[in-house]
Amino acid sequence: MTDHPQAHIEADSDVPILRIVRDFAATPAQLYLAHTDPDLYARWVGPNDITTRIDHWDCRTGGSWAFSNVRGDESYSFHGCFHEISPARLVQTFTFDGWPDGVSLETLTFTDLGDGRTRLTAQSLVDSFAGRDQWLASGMDVGVNDGYAKLDYLLTEI
Repeated sequence: MTDHPQAHIEADSDVPILRIVRDFAATPAQLYLAHTDPDLYARWVGPNDITTRIDHWDCRTGGSWAFSNVRGDESYSFHGCFHEISPARLVQTFTFDGWPDGVSLETLTFTDLGDGRTRLTAQSLVDSFAGRDQWLASGMDVGVNDGYAKLDYLLTEI
């Protein structure tokens, strides 16, 4: 893969929130589709050395989801609920089953920058600064940046 822009990942100093910002050469509709279609989502999410298996996907306001990341004999499961599904904004909970008390509330917005470019802003609110710091220490930046690089390629197909 060629070089791709890195996501800007920021930990808020006043509230236990992580903010991730990244621009894409795609329309808001393309990014929305890549985040809501389970087959597309499984193709790009996560680090390069994992495969994503969708276990459940009911992408609607009030629906729920679950997926597993598989690496060799290891499997890491995640689940959550969709609270708002709209073309401009997605709101969902996100839980890594290995840290069941670490539920985050995620809000993703797709901002049209014009000329076929969109800014994706993801905000994850957790219950404590310790929980936020645990997410940061988990290596999530690798998964975010690997996934977004794969998403760059996928967006040229949809």
